[in-house]
Amino acid sequence: MDPGNRPSCNIRPATSADVPAIAAILRGLGWFAHVNDEPPAGTETRIAEHLRMCLADDSHSVLIAEGAKGAVLGYVAVHWLPYLMLPGPEGYISELFVAESAGGAGLGTKLLEAVKDMAVGRGCSRLMLVNRKTRESYARGFYRKQGWEEREEFANFVLHPPRNSR
Repeated sequence: MDPGNRPSCNIRPATSADVPAIAAILRGLGWFAHVNDEPPAGTETRIAEHLRMCLADDSHSVLIAEGAKGAVLGYVAVHWLPYLMLPGPEGYISELFVAESAGGAGLGTKLLEAVKDMAVGRGCSRLMLVNRKTRESYARGFYRKQGWEEREEFANFVLHPPRNSR
């Protein structure tokens, strides 16, 4: 997007009214097989439940990047984790997504700036996130340009425990 044509943006806390827009952003990316395979109503139901859990206390924050006409253009989810080994908590950014139509408009940067401000207010020791090396944001050095350092000495492991059938 041409920097001269960047939309104005308001960063605010997410509410349950944002669920359809968040679902549309995730479905629009096409990156997640489980999202692609579920019906749109299923995506919204899951997001509504997860957002409800995130908003139940102050251990999580979900912020929305809202355009001038109230359109949700992106969001970030942060988990505030206390560590016994650190002098302050860590903010773990688990999700930062911007609608494809709003890419390049500086919304990701604004969302990260809002998270940094929150981290300072909470006395955090650090912020952390994971970015797939196959993502365009990694290739163009988005996080490095924002002052983030890649920790080469760490391996990122995941374990997918068996799911309970409800």
